[in-house]
Amino acid sequence: MDDPLLTDDARALVADLTVRKQSIATAESLTAGLLAATLAGVPGASEVLRGGLVTYTEHTKISLAGVAPQILDEVGPVAAPTARALAVGARQRCESTWGVGLTGVAGPEPHGGHEVGTVFLGLAGPVDTEVVELHLSGTRWDIRLAAVRQSISRLRALVAAA
Repeated sequence: MDDPLLTDDARALVADLTVRKQSIATAESLTAGLLAATLAGVPGASEVLRGGLVTYTEHTKISLAGVAPQILDEVGPVAAPTARALAVGARQRCESTWGVGLTGVAGPEPHGGHEVGTVFLGLAGPVDTEVVELHLSGTRWDIRLAAVRQSISRLRALVAAA
């Protein structure tokens, strides 16, 4: 049986990065390493995956990913500036071409004024950094899986456009 996480997009992203001799690193909060693990499941991922930071708490967002404490004080852990800082931190700390930052609310309850399913996806590349706000639905697992799939899909588009 095929692994449900190993989508065609995940395989294609690893292939695209390999051909371009580019690399990726992650800083994940709500997905707790699921994106990095998904990419690592693709044969050949060792050519492109530099590392992944699980930054489930504010402390680890600061200590591992280098998120400025002022960002967390001003906007909290679930916010666009936090996702941006996570992506940039992953890219810098792991010395990769691309960095992905994921933070959000998987539930079961709202958190910090954000509804369940609110996710901020930060994508830091060689030229620019963008943040996408997602509104996902389902169980905690559904939301986490959808966040990973959206990350891979969006990053594929950015890699292709670069």
